[in-house]
Amino acid sequence: MAVLSPVIAIALTVFTGFFIFLAVGVDPFEALYVYFVEPLTQWWTVQELLVKAVPIILIAIGLSLCYRSNTWNIGAEGQLVAGAIAGSVFPVLVPEWNGPLVLPVMLLMGIAGGMLYAAIPALLKTRFGTNEILTSLMLVYVAQLFVDWLARGPWRNPEGHNFPDSRPFDGWQVLPVIVGDDVRINAIFVLIAVVVAWFVLKRTLTGFQISVLGQAPRAAAFAGFSQKRMVLLTFLISGGLAGLAGICEVAGPIGMLRTTVSPGYGFTAIIVAFLGRLNPVGILFAGLLLALSYMGGEGVQIALNISDQITRVFQGLLLFFVLTCDTFIFYRLRFVPARSAPRAAGEVSHGSA
Repeated sequence: MAVLSPVIAIALTVFTGFFIFLAVGVDPFEALYVYFVEPLTQWWTVQELLVKAVPIILIAIGLSLCYRSNTWNIGAEGQLVAGAIAGSVFPVLVPEWNGPLVLPVMLLMGIAGGMLYAAIPALLKTRFGTNEILTSLMLVYVAQLFVDWLARGPWRNPEGHNFPDSRPFDGWQVLPVIVGDDVRINAIFVLIAVVVAWFVLKRTLTGFQISVLGQAPRAAAFAGFSQKRMVLLTFLISGGLAGLAGICEVAGPIGMLRTTVSPGYGFTAIIVAFLGRLNPVGILFAGLLLALSYMGGEGVQIALNISDQITRVFQGLLLFFVLTCDTFIFYRLRFVPARSAPRAAGEVSHGSA
């Protein structure tokens, strides 16, 4: 059932979506076709699907390590933005540096930016016992407002006719294309991350510690596994992957630093991590499905004049049904007949001596 529950959740999401489209006054069969099937019928839409899936999968793999160790990083969206900012330092401030080394340096700085930003809630958790859910989530808005200020202020392109963008990246500052017109080398990063994460979880002591700390914290403590060390380690890994996703976005499809780097990939990755059962291979396929939801949302918005918020509705429904299925896997629903209220203290029943 743990394997089947994502399939059941997807089916329930599609079933519920049928009635949602019916309620808004469109043909549900046509809408479901445009949403789930049409993006797979043309090569250019398949390329766009891969472009959207890459950052989601990268982030979700890092988050899965956190969640397996019972550490709750909800701020991957902010760590993505931090990576995009850190990786854009040289293209924006030193645009004349455009040699073979600039892209590797940008990628490394993007990873470092995401890791440093993720270290903030991790250290607050380990040193002061703060709730990492709240701190990581609040830092998302700090990062988003900071990149908005940069793009509108000191990093704005002086030749950009007052648009809130940095100067465009070019030459060695842009990720090379490897397939078609849009699929870039960051797709290879995803495959590497999937293989490495699978190996770490299945074949290393660190992966064993992650699993034990998540499933049996007391047993892990008796074995000498450090919860604080694992919180810091998993936050740094997930932040680094989110930062890598961020710099790959601005050095790839976007081609510059803008006020908005991501349409919400960091939050979508949470759904992908759980839909993939916190397994790197499962996350690979779940990421493609959630990328399809972005494509489908854009498709129904254009073809059927439906609000673009339908994407968030479908993603929220999918997460709801995944968690619901998990609840019924781990718990059994029982109907217990109501019992009569206990008698008040000192009350004597009729017929007693």
